[in-house]
Amino acid sequence: MSKSPRLLSFPKNFVWGVATAAPQIEGAAFEDGKGESVWDRFARQPGQVLGGDTLDVACDHYHLYKKDFRLMRELGVKNYRFSVAWPRIFPQGDGALNQKGLDFYGRLVDAMLAEGITPWVTLFHWDLPQALEDRGGWRRRVVLEAFGPYVDAVVRTLGDRVKNWITLNEILCFTALGYGEGDKAPGSRESAQVINQTFHHALLCHGRAVQAVREHGGRHARVGLTDNCSVPVPVTETEADIAAARAWFIEQNARVLEPIYTGRYSPAYLRRCGADRPRVERGDLELLSLPTDFLGLNIYTGTVVRAGRRGNPRSCRFPPNTRARRAPGMRSCRSRSIGGRGWCKRFTE
Repeated sequence: MSKSPRLLSFPKNFVWGVATAAPQIEGAAFEDGKGESVWDRFARQPGQVLGGDTLDVACDHYHLYKKDFRLMRELGVKNYRFSVAWPRIFPQGDGALNQKGLDFYGRLVDAMLAEGITPWVTLFHWDLPQALEDRGGWRRRVVLEAFGPYVDAVVRTLGDRVKNWITLNEILCFTALGYGEGDKAPGSRESAQVINQTFHHALLCHGRAVQAVREHGGRHARVGLTDNCSVPVPVTETEADIAAARAWFIEQNARVLEPIYTGRYSPAYLRRCGADRPRVERGDLELLSLPTDFLGLNIYTGTVVRAGRRGNPRSCRFPPNTRARRAPGMRSCRSRSIGGRGWCKRFTE
């Protein structure tokens, strides 16, 4: 007699919510003293954004946030993750602070709390001040030097009302995709060494944000990173393929997760980098590996992995329109990728 499938359910303390990012929804791209971001500049380059859309108005959340929060309450939303726009606080990335920008986020948090919505704040979601990019951006430590005063100011201002903090969102997207493949802001195509250095500088900023929350967040403050790590799916549920999937996960995510949680870059990662390894200064590894309270995972899709020769992990692709064998109680399906990069996959009949 076959066993009934085990039903899975979310734990009682699971937190449901919704999320946005400042450049996606705020609009008011140059209002009340806000400076230009790399995405403001990138979106104005012909062909970079579908339809030539810009961040100038977006959803106009900057002006409609009270109405938006009323709608969210009516929908039953209890938790809301949003990001703070760095160039709204420091228009040049560093230097003079824009008090109007800080005041806006104070009003924003007060308004959502009034509707019974708990804030979860992301300190950086891709919108680097363009003035910092002009000085080297994530390629140089100038970003770390500017990021400290920015996160200190935000956490000091909101820490009495915000207890859930996210340091950075999806390091891969604003480093490798922004400086390597060029399809995200700032749209550059740099060498492997430069890309590895942008990752390292991002990790340092993560550590600096953790430091800010510990110093200014007050009691019960929690902080962690949100990462879109690569996710392996073993092609079969055999010991060999499961072990290969685990090894593949470690190999693919060594650049971010390993240093954060071990305080070092793995020897295997450094060997793969060779002369392109990131330059690490004294104290860097201690800063970027400061203890956190959680790890956020943005999971879009998985890569099918199998054990190759000698057990080494190998990713594999289904041939186009491959139909899976029909399992008992399931419809047959075929795989399709959405988007040119295949960042999301679905299975349709």
